[in-house]
Amino acid sequence: MRKETSTNALNEKMINDGCGMALSMSVIGGRWKPAILCRLAYGTMRYGELKKAIDGISERMLVAQLREMEKDRIVQRIVYPEVPPRVEYQLTDLGRTMKPMLDAMSEWGNKYRDQIDAGSIELLSVGE
Repeated sequence: MRKETSTNALNEKMINDGCGMALSMSVIGGRWKPAILCRLAYGTMRYGELKKAIDGISERMLVAQLREMEKDRIVQRIVYPEVPPRVEYQLTDLGRTMKPMLDAMSEWGNKYRDQIDAGSIELLSVGE
């Protein structure tokens, strides 16, 4: 956990307060959050299912990322009072509003990958 009064934290807050895109990226950015959101966009998943669905993520990182997204109110953790305990994760109503944005980012990323793989550096047209 970093100090909230550090120059870095204050700069991030200033940028996020003035730029919606920066705030969006701070909520969904990083290496693992997009992969988690991609899985949860299609429905509720148990912790173990998420872990198996995302190659290379450690348990510690999955827990940390889920907790951050829960704090940001885009993921909901549901604990069922049974033995053994069952925990599921799903997007909140607010989290589900991100689906069109996530779909657009995925589409753009696939087009970008295709262009780079083809050795082309042409600009991608919006709406293609």
